[in-house]
Amino acid sequence: MSNVSRRLLPSTSALAAFESVARLGSFSAAADELSLTQGAISRQISGLEEQLGLLLFDRSSRGVSLTEPGRAYAKSIGAALSQIRAASLQAMTKKHGDTLNLAMLPTFGTRWLLPRIPRFVAAHPEITLNFATRIGIFDFEQDGLDVAIHIGQPNWPGADCTFLMDEMVAPICSPAFLAENPVAKPQDLLGLPLLHMASRPGAWAHFFETQGVAGTPAPGMRFEQFASVGQACSAGLGVALMPLFLIEAELKAGDLVQALPLQVRSPSSYYVVAPITRMEFRPVALFRSWLIEEVGRWRDEPYYA
Repeated sequence: MSNVSRRLLPSTSALAAFESVARLGSFSAAADELSLTQGAISRQISGLEEQLGLLLFDRSSRGVSLTEPGRAYAKSIGAALSQIRAASLQAMTKKHGDTLNLAMLPTFGTRWLLPRIPRFVAAHPEITLNFATRIGIFDFEQDGLDVAIHIGQPNWPGADCTFLMDEMVAPICSPAFLAENPVAKPQDLLGLPLLHMASRPGAWAHFFETQGVAGTPAPGMRFEQFASVGQACSAGLGVALMPLFLIEAELKAGDLVQALPLQVRSPSSYYVVAPITRMEFRPVALFRSWLIEEVGRWRDEPYYA
């Protein structure tokens, strides 16, 4: 390989470090994600910049930000690494026969789906399941995924969206917070710190509208995952709208309580989504059928609301 070719082909470790910093906006966050030291990440980035002859990040006391060349490079490298990961996964699992690459929502996956997966495995031991975590709409082909669990609306381009269930949410907080901030009616919530989910920016506005409450929800802390917003509630930081079926354990243990004894149907619903081109793929068809049956079984359980 010529020197020019080597310069055009950086190490995958350097590229992984660059992609992580570019996505997370922090050397320390990238170090945590990749289980490396911050110094190791810094050396990988510096070596990559030297190899390319480009400054990829602007560094200051406030942190790091991508330069213009860095932004363009990050866009291409992110897509390339996704393709490499997908190709590697397919190569590693090909020997097992049928495989199903499934994208699941973080909290829905761990709290609702995974406890039920043993039933699918028992019914279809010939299918190897590979799990990935995704939030929002993505490119199935680029990410090497066959099917996804989606929260939102059934408007995924080039894919079939099959309804699974509605989402019922309620205002949730810690018992100590509620004792210090009694809530008698929905209007009272407007004066309290409200916690927001990034994936549901209009959730509180919808809640107050359904209750006939006039007023604008105050801006507050925003979180990307229900696990984080649940911990914030437990810490007494405010009130959040949360799906009751995803926090059943915390409610039973008394770690979290409803600020008001009411539920509201969320504008978003859960769907199982598969690309039109994969609808006839046997593992996809079997998983979709099984999942719909599981939702029906869940609706018949005593705690379903």
